[in-house]
Amino acid sequence: MRLKLHTQILLGLVLGAVAGVIVGPSIAVIKPVGDAFIKLITMIVVPLVFASILVGVASLGDLAKLGRIGLKTILFYLCTTAIAITIGLTVANVVKPGSRLAPDIKERLLSDFAGAAEVNIEQAAVPPSVVDTLLDIIPTNPMAAFAQSNMLQIIFFALAFGIALTYLDRAKSEPVIRFMDAVNDAMIQLVHLVMKIAPIGVFALIAAIIGQYGLGILQTLIVYALVVVMGLVIHALLVYPAVVKLFAGMSPVHFFKGIAPAQLVAFSTSSSNATLPVTMECAEENLGVSEEVSAFVLPLGATINMDGTALYQGAATIFIAQVYGLDLSLGQQLMVVLTATLASIGAAGVPGVGMITLALVLKTVGVPLEGIALILGVDRILDMCRTTVNITGDSSCAVVVAASEGELEVPPPIAAGGKRPVWTEEART
Repeated sequence: MRLKLHTQILLGLVLGAVAGVIVGPSIAVIKPVGDAFIKLITMIVVPLVFASILVGVASLGDLAKLGRIGLKTILFYLCTTAIAITIGLTVANVVKPGSRLAPDIKERLLSDFAGAAEVNIEQAAVPPSVVDTLLDIIPTNPMAAFAQSNMLQIIFFALAFGIALTYLDRAKSEPVIRFMDAVNDAMIQLVHLVMKIAPIGVFALIAAIIGQYGLGILQTLIVYALVVVMGLVIHALLVYPAVVKLFAGMSPVHFFKGIAPAQLVAFSTSSSNATLPVTMECAEENLGVSEEVSAFVLPLGATINMDGTALYQGAATIFIAQVYGLDLSLGQQLMVVLTATLASIGAAGVPGVGMITLALVLKTVGVPLEGIALILGVDRILDMCRTTVNITGDSSCAVVVAASEGELEVPPPIAAGGKRPVWTEEART
């Protein structure tokens, strides 16, 4: 009997972890196999995002509906991000992981990772203003945005292009829409082909990570890591199931089963952008989200919705402050919520970007930036966990927005007694 894809990926993940522990650092020789898998997935992202958003916007033909979906999406992302940071701050304040770090371990970590910390500090030294950040969304050269994979600029251009098509005569716009729709379908088929090697790619990635870091440095920071993971688990298992059940009437079990393949790819790649094609496929085929909602909400989420990253920043700020004996006031912690929310919106969906945004948060509340060196030893593992939460949040938003628009086709049973929500029935009449 052939195993399902997500089962194969999970098996590759487990076997990779075992191989990493047994073989050790030398297993890093197979890492290029995992890197090739990430490159193949990433190769699909830019054309898929551009084509899907353009077709989705142009096909709507109703700019009021586009604005309505956009407003719902942004509000959802802002609210869940603020909740995530609050959870991270709360768990870190209760457990106080920074107060448990021995002085000799602190010195060792600062020594081992000082160089890497300086890189993040330099990049955060001159944060862009809000005006500059907003202006940077508008591409002066769309081709350069494509070449640099600047997702915010690509999304902006796709939205503008799609809106412009709605103003053209149908005879002129239809060929363009059909062409881009074919591009979108071709990218989806490419996703199917690339995902056939996902178990092998995941095996190589996980084996290399575990082989390189082992269990040594992780043991010294186990309490901090557990605090972050605890916060991520609370957010993923309480907040998202609650919103999909309350606002979409969807069974949380059905929701998590539907996005399992995307979660496993996110965990192994640590990249929301690289996981995006799989997330879109899961949302449309497994959760019943309409293509036009998925094409708008999920690419936007992979770019601006970083719940897991924001939660980690809250917990990491408290941890580093505790290590240095700093007691952050309620006002400073509220500033962490605000800064981390805004910083996570501008964070790219690629591995390691959380370190840069963390430096911005630390700088805002006066916590020593050198403290980043304390947590770099476990950041790669935690990056995998928070990316999984990020794409789970994207998927939950797609489900809720699709439900509110009457564009969610969910197979029963979905609520008590297997009855469909009222809005689904109305959408059918």
